[in-house]
Amino acid sequence: MHELSLCRSLLRQILEVAEQHRVLAVTVVRLQVGPLSGVEPELLKTAFPLAAAGTLAESAKLNLTATCIEVYCGSCKKRSRAASNQLSCTSCGSCSTQLVSGDELILESVELTLDELSAIKCP
Repeated sequence: MHELSLCRSLLRQILEVAEQHRVLAVTVVRLQVGPLSGVEPELLKTAFPLAAAGTLAESAKLNLTATCIEVYCGSCKKRSRAASNQLSCTSCGSCSTQLVSGDELILESVELTLDELSAIKCP
């Protein structure tokens, strides 16, 4: 399950941010996940608590936002949505396209608890 190693890598980034701000806890982690990222969202949700155990993020909620597959057409110069098994242009049907989005795994933001009364959001 490579999602566990992805979570461990993600947690290294999150804990660096937490350390910089000297926080008590990480409360929310938001990720953008594209359908072509090679990541299985349900496995990521399962792996995150395992990777976060014993860290400042052990009680953090993991929020995933699915992104759409979008291509840019070199023929008609338009951007359009595409399906994972059909990356041709939906406007003109050309196969001369470039992937614009859909393969990302992006740490969007992290919410941190500074003390008992306050929290901050780090984009």
